[in-house]
Amino acid sequence: MEHWKEIVPVDRYIVHAADLLHDYDRKIVSLLYQPLIGMKAFSLYMTLWSELEQNRLWSDESTHYTLMALLQTNLEEIYQERLKLEGIGLLKTFVKTDEDSRSFIYELQAPLSPRAFFTDGVLNVYLYNRLGKSKFFKLKQFFSDNEIDLDSYKPITKAFSEVFESVKVSKMISTISDEMNHNLEQDENTEFMDRNEDKKLLIENDNFNFDLFFAGISEVMIPKKSITPRVKEAITKLSFLYGIDPIEMQGIVMSALDPNEKIDIEKLRKASRDWYQFETGNELPTLTEKIQPLTNQTMINKVPQTKEEELIQKLERISPKEFLIDVSGGAQPSVSELKIIEEVMFRQNLLPGVVNVLLYYVMLKSDMRLTKSYIETIASNWARLNIKTVKEAMETAKKHNWTADKKTNKYKRQPIRKELLPDWLKQEEGTQAEAPKQEETHDPSFEDKKRLFEERLKKNK
Repeated sequence: MEHWKEIVPVDRYIVHAADLLHDYDRKIVSLLYQPLIGMKAFSLYMTLWSELEQNRLWSDESTHYTLMALLQTNLEEIYQERLKLEGIGLLKTFVKTDEDSRSFIYELQAPLSPRAFFTDGVLNVYLYNRLGKSKFFKLKQFFSDNEIDLDSYKPITKAFSEVFESVKVSKMISTISDEMNHNLEQDENTEFMDRNEDKKLLIENDNFNFDLFFAGISEVMIPKKSITPRVKEAITKLSFLYGIDPIEMQGIVMSALDPNEKIDIEKLRKASRDWYQFETGNELPTLTEKIQPLTNQTMINKVPQTKEEELIQKLERISPKEFLIDVSGGAQPSVSELKIIEEVMFRQNLLPGVVNVLLYYVMLKSDMRLTKSYIETIASNWARLNIKTVKEAMETAKKHNWTADKKTNKYKRQPIRKELLPDWLKQEEGTQAEAPKQEETHDPSFEDKKRLFEERLKKNK
């Protein structure tokens, strides 16, 4: 989505701390969150935090011009880094729109405690994969300490009633109580500087269908009472983390069921991890952005001058899922199509914008179908070529026309009908011999499809 629809420099904002932030939180955000969100998102969080006076909950009002000056960056980058903070649970954003102005509240959230982070089941896996085994366990040791066995000690702490005594002072006590309660009622617009210690990272997986999950199992196999809210939350997180569909999850959940018909969360995590590593060859999942990272965008803050530049900008600003929805006229992609995209992004480590070009190319060459083997062959080649930008992907697609190969009967370069290709995919004049005239026959049905394909991409600009 274009950032200027969401925010402009003159928009005002106030920073609010949902929790009383401590100096220890800086270490947590710096050492545990920064490897996942990057230096720029970390810098944005710390800059917003610095606008709060020490031990206060609200800042003075500022404009986004100020924020741009402080961070020495543009508003689009600030917007994208803000989304990262929101997604990982460090920021909540609220907006109020008047007739001629707009104001935001940026509510800073305290990070998870080290215990919650290292036992989260999602963030700890991403951090392990990002830092490696040695650094991960060093950090874990840094945020923990040796525990002393308290069983050998006898508790001797006195209770409140053993230390203090309530003495009747006078009959005025009822009057004082009424005044105190009345004073508290008048303070409805104030809030205490407090700390919420029950923070959790909210992860929603819209692609996981619990109805399908329950439809495929009987009460005898997995009693519904065993799917507690905590178990359901774990299933949602694990399905997101490892890309497990409802049918596969049934067997994984059954393996974690104990003799008392309760589901062991730790066994569920281990079974999910084992399933993923078996499927992917002992790899661990990585945290991937949904859209092309700003550092790999070539049309950022530029006005497109050609149709090709318009397409590049479009493909840089949407996720592969949004791409499929756009070209399908609003229809949601199937689970199998999403799984193909996830595997390409995770296994081949292709960036979202590059995947968009890959999908665009394959759908045009395959009559709007996504063929897994075809996509994987091109993706592995692009990964070896270390393609990182939309422009590079489009240039590569121009040079290599992937069709059947004489030697392997798999993929070869053959003359293809010119009308099958969008403008950006056509060879530069003189770089390829002209195809025989019979190859250039008009195909009205495909022309209509291609035109509709490109129109749908432009609709959500």
